[in-house]
Amino acid sequence: MITPAPPAADLPLPWDGAVADPVAALAAARADHGDTFTDVSRRYLFLFSPQGVRAFYALAEDVASKGVADVRMLLRKVPDELFAGRRTLPHELFGRDDVGTYLANLDWALEVTARELGPAGRLDVFDHTRRLGHRIGLASWAGRGSADGPRFERLVTALDALDASEAFVHPDLMGEVARSDKARERDALAVATEELARTVDELDGARGDDLFDRIVARWDDAPADERRVNAALDVVLVHLASMSNLFAGLGWTIVDLLARPDMAEQVRGGDRALAEACALESIRVHQRSIMLRQVLRPIELDDGTQRYAVEPGVTIATLLPLTNLSAAPGLDRWDPSHWNGRRLRDPSDLAAVELVTAFGHGRHPCPAQPFSLAAITRAVTDLLERYELVAELTEVRELPSQIGGVARAADPCPVRYTAR
Repeated sequence: MITPAPPAADLPLPWDGAVADPVAALAAARADHGDTFTDVSRRYLFLFSPQGVRAFYALAEDVASKGVADVRMLLRKVPDELFAGRRTLPHELFGRDDVGTYLANLDWALEVTARELGPAGRLDVFDHTRRLGHRIGLASWAGRGSADGPRFERLVTALDALDASEAFVHPDLMGEVARSDKARERDALAVATEELARTVDELDGARGDDLFDRIVARWDDAPADERRVNAALDVVLVHLASMSNLFAGLGWTIVDLLARPDMAEQVRGGDRALAEACALESIRVHQRSIMLRQVLRPIELDDGTQRYAVEPGVTIATLLPLTNLSAAPGLDRWDPSHWNGRRLRDPSDLAAVELVTAFGHGRHPCPAQPFSLAAITRAVTDLLERYELVAELTEVRELPSQIGGVARAADPCPVRYTAR
């Protein structure tokens, strides 16, 4: 299926066999076999050379599909029926004109969250940011009535159980998900769908022009029962696909700033450019993303040393943590001065600009980048302005089982807070 045959690393991928730390395992395979190799099944072709990574990002969607590869990954966790017949897809709700709506909901969510926290207490950083992410997302595409009170609590429980990102955060658990025929996930999807369908019912007669109205309006030609359920399912898909990494990026930005009090004080003082650079740097450093393209038609691919013929059925991949931290001197350490605006300050040090990224390159950059950076910047500044924060851990480890997305923390990350 790949001609000539590249070296094959003697390792399974974590959804095919036990791999305690897939990023470390692939780093070892690269050290042994070079910048181009396959896994033991020869179904995955990994590219790490500058020319290989550049060629990866240049692949056309109709030839080697990111969408197909991503859906195949997520279907290890999410019930198949969630993807059937959707009329709203996540990338359709992140136009420039929508950012203002998101930021208004973010400001509202920050106020509600501050009310919940009260003047003093103890929080876990990543639990806190995950809950905030749920609140921002649901307020945006399901209305604020779904983002506060008992309905919000029920939705949080259901969406956490349904969490599509577990396909790459805990790939080691996907065997059990398959053996249960996704029973827990189907129960959670039923709860989330019914809660959101009630929100659709409440919307009728009070239409506006926000994101939720637009989602529901796409089902206006359907019978009432079908319309309420399918609009709810559209909301679930948008939420699962859009919010899986925002909370992690925000969490690491908080953690990395708390480890640098002088820099945190600058952000608290209103240095938004620094806050955004910190967000970009935390996302870059804590990436564990495997980038995938499912080959749909025969292609030829040049890695700079060898030209390969690749047949349909192969998945082409690269792994951000193996390039983000090693493509130029100094990139192995967290330093927001690496950034000039939203670009690396000195890309001339890179053999290919595609070797380092926070939000992607080529035909598939993350459409939520403007909102994500604005949200992280506002949220971390708000937290630092409202509270005196004291971290109770000196080191936070990344979850070793993860292969995809921004890293989750392996351990609790407790912080004491007191209102300023």
